[in-house]
Amino acid sequence: MTRRGALTSLAVPALVAQAPSDEIRVAVIGTGGRGTLLLRTLARIPGARVIALCDIDAENLARASALFPEAARFADFRRMLDERKDIDAVLIATPVDTHKMITIAALEVGKHVYCEKPMALNPEECRLVAQAAHNAKGVYQAGFQLRHDPNRRAAVEHILAGRLGPVLFCQGYRHTGDLPRSTAWYFDRTRSGDNIVEQACHILDLFAWAIGKPPLRAFGSGGVSLYKDEPPGRTTMDNYALIYEFPGDIRVNFSHIYFDPPGFSGIKERVFCAQGAIDLATATFTPLNARESTRLAVAETRDANLLSLEAFLDNARGHKLPLNNAESARTSTLMAILGRKAIYEKRIVTWAEVAAPVGG
Repeated sequence: MTRRGALTSLAVPALVAQAPSDEIRVAVIGTGGRGTLLLRTLARIPGARVIALCDIDAENLARASALFPEAARFADFRRMLDERKDIDAVLIATPVDTHKMITIAALEVGKHVYCEKPMALNPEECRLVAQAAHNAKGVYQAGFQLRHDPNRRAAVEHILAGRLGPVLFCQGYRHTGDLPRSTAWYFDRTRSGDNIVEQACHILDLFAWAIGKPPLRAFGSGGVSLYKDEPPGRTTMDNYALIYEFPGDIRVNFSHIYFDPPGFSGIKERVFCAQGAIDLATATFTPLNARESTRLAVAETRDANLLSLEAFLDNARGHKLPLNNAESARTSTLMAILGRKAIYEKRIVTWAEVAAPVGG
């Protein structure tokens, strides 16, 4: 079946049994490591009923089916959408190069969509997804779940409320060991978008949220310094460093390496404001002229993945705009793409070069 044929058939209305008003019937596309985590998280949320599973990998599908044996199984997401008109919402946890295709197909047939970050692979795909989300009847929410982490959310909301004065500078780094070699597409930049797009977009999203506007330009450098051809055929970087410039004379300094010794540096997200600096991950504020730090009051202690999926289901029920919506997801994904382009082309790249407007 062609994609046009599939989507034409999907558009035909069908009489199906209606779910209770508080129940959301969910399909999960992509049941590997991340998809399995989402499934286990869904199992903890009242009102979420997993009715369909989809994966081209039979072993992944079998493992997921063991968690939800009553769910229908599919190897083709188009067939799943065609046959199961009773699906309310779709969760997408597939490689980045498939995000645009699956997201648009699900939105076009009226489903609510939760798609893992990043939004898509390149600027044009991001534009198409954002346009589809703009035109859709269903809710689109991106898997930038760190926005729902209690500490990070409290810290950023504190910043946005103006309690720390204007943002001046952001510093972030993701220094870890290499990605799992068992997941081959991580190391193919034509599929993952390289690790700045596939991985670092989480931290860049937090900075874009805290600053409240997209960058003006970026410049940086990166490459493969240690893991040359490891795993064989690797085309993704193992280290890079970037500087972003934002309106208002704000800068973001970000670095990412994959040969950091265990426990040596780790992951940091820090925002420096006129009245002091705040660590987003711990919601800890240190005044500019003081040594003692203060932790913000954070009542919630639950996991960001759980809170993000709970928010998605609530947004779907009420057709509410998500915190991690299409506009913010596009900005954060394009911020990563902007940095990637600057590194690959060894020059200063401007926001206008990647951010073509989305039509109304």
